[in-house]
Amino acid sequence: MDNARPSPARELEVSSGHAGRRLDKFLRSQLKGVPGGLVFRLLRKGAVRVNGKRAKPDYRIQAGDVIRVPALEIPEAAPVKTLPAELLRQIDRAILHEDDSLLVLNKPADLAVHVGTGVTGGVIEALRQLRPAEPDLELVHRIDKETSGLLMVARTPSMLRHLQQVMRDDAAVRRHYLALVQGFFPQETTYVRAPLLTTEHGVRVDPQGQPAHTRFRVLRRFGRQATLVRAELITGRKHQIRVHTRHTGHPIAGDRKYGDPGFTREVQRLGGARMFLHASELRIPLPSGELLHLTAPTSPVWDRTLDRLATPARR
Repeated sequence: MDNARPSPARELEVSSGHAGRRLDKFLRSQLKGVPGGLVFRLLRKGAVRVNGKRAKPDYRIQAGDVIRVPALEIPEAAPVKTLPAELLRQIDRAILHEDDSLLVLNKPADLAVHVGTGVTGGVIEALRQLRPAEPDLELVHRIDKETSGLLMVARTPSMLRHLQQVMRDDAAVRRHYLALVQGFFPQETTYVRAPLLTTEHGVRVDPQGQPAHTRFRVLRRFGRQATLVRAELITGRKHQIRVHTRHTGHPIAGDRKYGDPGFTREVQRLGGARMFLHASELRIPLPSGELLHLTAPTSPVWDRTLDRLATPARR
């Protein structure tokens, strides 16, 4: 293979800290520089052996397992691009909580959490450049690029597994968002139950979709122009709050996918050139049994826009 470097066969013994992880995810974390597609092909062909036997990608590894990886020809990767210094400073300043196994950030709006189409660097890539001695940094969950607020990053595999397992139990986690929505939200508290279906064009309310429940509470009204609400996720589906607000007839300001363009332009004229959805509060149990409770302040752009909305002359 041209432009490839050889990698000898190796054996990896699973420590207790990695027990319970999926085999494919463990290998991707351990085989630095090996493309994910190559890892998948090796598993599909049975070239990776666990305790001398073939294993499926979703096999949950156990402490003491011995994983044999064959010799490989690894394509030469392009040099890692150094991210802009301002982005690195922005991410470093965004850290709200740090302990031995967890980081929690107040992610700025319009910043992706990871690389993707048209995105050369996101939160996790910036953190890995800031902390090159921490090979296990992983996103616990994701929030949309346009959304600001609380984002968890695990520093250890055991914390990653714990938090992702806990987040699958909707009743164990409290997640609150702030949203500035269009119009006069009529009831002080509204409970939306509307199933969501993900399609190639986005997410929509559909009887064939997954159950999705959101509780909305009015915090402040700006005449009949706009309402500030707190949204509590009872379930956690893709774009859930954005689609549920649209479903109620009160889309979020600045939402280019599900929002009302005219309302967005009104808010932008007040200086609010962003989507007004903010992950503001999180309660989640830690492995110790302690309940982690964090809140994230809103940005100056957010606060200034709400102040201008509250000024009658600007309505």
